[in-house]
Amino acid sequence: MFQGLGAQRLLALFFAGALLLNFPLLALWDRDATVLGLPLFPCALFAVWGLLIGLTAWIVERGEELD
Repeated sequence: MFQGLGAQRLLALFFAGALLLNFPLLALWDRDATVLGLPLFPCALFAVWGLLIGLTAWIVERGEELD
């Protein structure tokens, strides 16, 4: 089913994203701290989200066979 290396990487990235955006790890960022004047929680959330999008684009655009 997931024979290509690209498909396996996408599946691993999905599970990593599901873990990173779930409660136990997401609660680590819920502090009263700021980054450049912005609250830490939304900054961390958007950083993780952007990282997942960037990694997904990198995997897909590499041109490897996903089947």
